Amino acid sequence: MRRLIQVSLLAAAMSLSGFTVGQSFEAGLEAYKSGDYSTAIENFRPLAEQGNPLAQFNLGYMNFNGEGVPKSYREASKWYRRAAEQGVTRAQVILGKMYNYGHGVPRDDREAAKWFRRAAEQGVTRAEYNLGLMYTSGRGVPQSYSEASKWFRRAAEQGDADAQVMLGLSYNGGEGNTQNHGEAAKWFRRAAEQGNASAQFNLGYLYDSGEGVPQNFRKAAQWYRRAAEQGDDRAQYNLSIMYFNGEGVSNDPVIAYVLANLAAARGNRNASKNRDISLESLSSEQISEGQRLASQWQVGTPLPTTKDTKTWP
Repeated sequence: MRRLIQVSLLAAAMSLSGFTVGQSFEAGLEAYKSGDYSTAIENFRPLAEQGNPLAQFNLGYMNFNGEGVPKSYREASKWYRRAAEQGVTRAQVILGKMYNYGHGVPRDDREAAKWFRRAAEQGVTRAEYNLGLMYTSGRGVPQSYSEASKWFRRAAEQGDADAQVMLGLSYNGGEGNTQNHGEAAKWFRRAAEQGNASAQFNLGYLYDSGEGVPQNFRKAAQWYRRAAEQGDDRAQYNLSIMYFNGEGVSNDPVIAYVLANLAAARGNRNASKNRDISLESLSSEQISEGQRLASQWQVGTPLPTTKDTKTWP
């Protein structure tokens, strides 16, 4: 977290003309980096009150996190607003989120959309993505899937994985774009390769169903596994079915039971039903082993496979 503020401010400094950083600002940064927040505040506050947008952003950040001052969303919003009004795009995005959630300001979707738009029009990726979400839901702006898709595309083309997923969903469902499963697969793949679990699940589903890509159960299972290992219950459930049917993976009712257990624990109702049904075909030893493997697994670690079972085949 300490590096975040330094990077944010230095990046902003390069994008704003007419403001000099000066020794006081540098001293504030050095104090912050060393953990001396009170000294950092002493250096930033006079600059902020004189109108330096970088110091204003910094005070907003420190008030938001309670560093050197009592934590105060209200005070943070005041300084973020001053920086945002001077064109600091990171402040504009954060202020938009604060209006989204009602942190330090009354919850106001119109204000949130206003600040997201200001940053989005300057090409800020997360602002483009957030504005796309607001057009999707119709919060603060008239609902428009086509307008949402426009902003998702801008962010997606800059490599934002979340926006790539949303653009893929737009093509997959034909909302905001003409339905095109091939385009959906393209954008899901870009996000999936960045490690986005939702994209990995959706790409796996397209391989599973043969929509937009040639049907390939092996590839479907591979993408489901990547998402499932990140805790995606939909991927865990679908991979469970593949193990039960022996599609793309070897048939293994024990691993199918393990995966159904994991998905059910995350609230997946279909997985709960399948888990209970599968009990009828498993021995007590297999059930015991499945429960043990499920209880030992942790998100972010490899899922158990047939090699890990002793009661099957």
